Amino acid sequence: MIQKYMTAGVLAGALFSSVAWAQEPLVVSTWGGSFRDLIDENIGKQFTRETGVPVEYITGGTIDRLNKAKLASKPESDITFTTSHIGWLYADADLFEPLDTSKIANYDHLVEQARISPYHLGSWAYVYTIGYRPDLVPDDVTFSSWEDLWSPALKGKIASPDFDPSHIIAVSAKLSGADAADWEKGQEKLKALKPNFKAFYTNDANSQQLIASGETPVQVLLSMNAYHMINQGVPIKVAMPKEGAVLGVDAMGIMKGSDKEDLAYKFMSIALSPEVQAKIVAAKKASPVVDNAQVSAEDAALPGVFTTKDQWDTQTIVIDNKLRAEKTAEWRKWFTENIMN
Repeated sequence: MIQKYMTAGVLAGALFSSVAWAQEPLVVSTWGGSFRDLIDENIGKQFTRETGVPVEYITGGTIDRLNKAKLASKPESDITFTTSHIGWLYADADLFEPLDTSKIANYDHLVEQARISPYHLGSWAYVYTIGYRPDLVPDDVTFSSWEDLWSPALKGKIASPDFDPSHIIAVSAKLSGADAADWEKGQEKLKALKPNFKAFYTNDANSQQLIASGETPVQVLLSMNAYHMINQGVPIKVAMPKEGAVLGVDAMGIMKGSDKEDLAYKFMSIALSPEVQAKIVAAKKASPVVDNAQVSAEDAALPGVFTTKDQWDTQTIVIDNKLRAEKTAEWRKWFTENIMN
C-alpha cells in the first residue's frame, strides 16, 4: 500500500511538472550580455524553480527596445527592464501597467530612491562616478571632488559616455550652484572641461577597452563596470567625490496587455527578495534596492554600494527621473554640438 501511494505521488509530481513546463514562458525584455545573464542566473532560474514556468528573454539596446515596443500592436514581453528615466517614457506612452504594490513581496523594504513611479520600480542601483588609473595620473590628483576633473594635468585624459551625458551635465550644474533642472547654468563650466576629454565611449565594452589600455586613464564610469575590470586585474580606483556620485537605478515594469500579470508579480517579488538582492550585489557590486538584504562587509565597504539610508541620502547626486526622461534628447544634442564636436 505504501509503495502504491509513493508511485501515485511520483506520477502526480511528474504530471504537474509536465503541465507546468508546457505553459508558455514568461517573456522578459532586457539588455543582452552580462545583464541578461545577471537576471537569468539570479531571478529567472529561481522563478522557474518556484513556478515551473520557463523564462524567455528578448534583448536589445535601451532605446531600440522602447521604439520597438511603441510600434508593436501587442506586447512582445511581459516584463521590461530598462533605466529608471527611460521607464517614464514607457509609462508616458501607455506601455506599462499601473502596479499593485500589494502583490509585490518585500515592497515595504524598497528604498525611497527605487520607488520611481506608479508604473515601474527599481531592481538594483549603481553610480556613475570617477574611475581612474592611479598608475597613469599624477599622484596629487585624488578626485576627492568632481572639480578635480578640471585639473590641467588631465588634459586629453578623460572619457565620458556619448549616449548619456546627463551625469556630467548634472555635475557641472551642481558645481555651478544649480541642479539638473537649471542645467544651463553649468554650460560654461562644462565647456571649460572640453580640453581634458580624449574620447567619448559608445558602450560598456568600449569604456572598458579605453581605460584598460590606458588611452583614457580617467573616466566618468559606471561603478559596476569598474568593479568588473578590477576583478579582471585592471588597476582602477573608484572615487567617491565629496559632492556625491550620480545615482542610476535600473528598473522593471509590467507591460500593458500582458496575460501573465500574476506571474509577472511573482517574478518581481523574487527580484526584490533580500536573498536575490544580496546575490545581485555579490555578482555585480550594485546597490541593493531593499533595506533588508544581507550584504557582505567587503561589498558594503565599496564606494557606490549603498546599504544605509545615510549613504543613499548623502552620497548620491539624484537627477529627477521624469526630468531626465524629458531632457535626454535635448541634453544629448547640446553635448554633441558643444562638447563632442
